[in-house]
Amino acid sequence: MQFLDEASIIVEAGNGGNGCLSFRREKYVPKGGPDGGDGGHGGCVYLIGDDALNTLIDFKYQRFYKAPNGRPGQGRQMSGRAGEDLHVKVPVGTTVIDEDTLEVIADVTEIGQVVLVAQGGRRGLGNIHFKSSTNRAPRRTTPGTEGERRNLRFEMKVMADVGLLGMPNAGKSTLIRAVSAAKPKVANYPFTTLVPNLGVVKLGQHQHFVMADVPGLIEGASDGAGLGLRFLKHLTRTRLLLHVVDVAPFDETDPVESAEAIVHELEAFSQALSERPRWLVLNKLDLLPAEDREAVADKIVERLGWQGPVFRVSAISGDGCDPLVQAIYRWLTEQRRLENEDEAVAEHEREMRERMEREAVARTEARLGRKRKPIGDDDADDDFDDDDYDVEVEYAP
Repeated sequence: MQFLDEASIIVEAGNGGNGCLSFRREKYVPKGGPDGGDGGHGGCVYLIGDDALNTLIDFKYQRFYKAPNGRPGQGRQMSGRAGEDLHVKVPVGTTVIDEDTLEVIADVTEIGQVVLVAQGGRRGLGNIHFKSSTNRAPRRTTPGTEGERRNLRFEMKVMADVGLLGMPNAGKSTLIRAVSAAKPKVANYPFTTLVPNLGVVKLGQHQHFVMADVPGLIEGASDGAGLGLRFLKHLTRTRLLLHVVDVAPFDETDPVESAEAIVHELEAFSQALSERPRWLVLNKLDLLPAEDREAVADKIVERLGWQGPVFRVSAISGDGCDPLVQAIYRWLTEQRRLENEDEAVAEHEREMRERMEREAVARTEARLGRKRKPIGDDDADDDFDDDDYDVEVEYAP
């Protein structure tokens, strides 16, 4: 199934049914009076979180969703049938934005969460409601109101506890393969990963967490270069970031400069995201002579001025992965305990998530504004769009 994490749709609620103008006409009833019934309410449009979905691909092919209209009222005081509500399933982790106002309508973060996105029209009243002592034969009714119509934008962010970030070919996909059952593509060229991958890391019964691998970042990613900006937003759902650094890059680039470039892109994309807890993971130590590994790792940490946790691993052989996984699980367990016991900690976490969400939406809208090309400008299509997933790349010797 093709991965799609952004989509635009139109939703339209049903119109309310009109009220009926009718008078009772029966044999042996000389003064029947008004008996026009009310119309039915129009159907509403709801979104519902579904954990069985992990992509927005369905909304690429169906972009218009309309709830049924309410039926008009009838004589004999019969009300019209109400239109059925329309429930549209979306992946858990979907942010819903009004494209006209850029208002964030809702954040679907729970299974079964229901969000009203278009209110159905109100029913019209039949002439039975307008009879009085001075108006025995009212000919007045009210029409049903129109249902709400909205242009919506969906942005899906994967739900994970831990996010991997780093330069292309840093070994993020290899790491997630080593610690989970996920099998992302691994190859010896950059940008092997084109879409986020999720892996469940299991330590024992009822002991697990979810890790997300996103496409590698390059310098300028926060301004739309490469695939980074499109997928950086997925990291806003995570609690912990693992900064994976290749200590022996095949192109002989400086690992420290690469690591600093990643930090710069994080800060440019979202200041709140850059303040998230981040651990340094020095990968591919197996490519260095055994006697040089500690010295090279210590020098990288010293040049970065790193004060946080540091882990030395070789993802391809699994060396050092188990201590990393154990430390992550202990940290996540402690964070959840603190949030449950201390309201101040829980409030801080909510505020951080709200900040990251606002900043991610702002960056995305800025990118869309810059990339919106004039009609007839065929050279302005520099953005990474859905069809680019199908591109085949050939590497000449």
